[in-house]
Amino acid sequence: MSRDYEPVPSQWYENLEEEDSFRVLSIDEDSELIEIEYLDGEIEEIDLEAWHEMDLEKIEEPEGWSESDDEDTDEDGKS
Repeated sequence: MSRDYEPVPSQWYENLEEEDSFRVLSIDEDSELIEIEYLDGEIEEIDLEAWHEMDLEKIEEPEGWSESDDEDTDEDGKS
């Protein structure tokens, strides 16, 4: 069953068919392109039509994902 999520910058998604996790980096509404980044760091642009054809699930930010954002970061040293 396909879910129609609108792309949201910084939101993580999983493509259930390909079993790939990625986050949306940016959306260019004029050209209808969405820039996404996969867990391995690969960056790709897809169009809105391709986006809506994917079977997506919203997910939490993957554990261990690191980026250079200096937003409020909780470091609960759970072992």
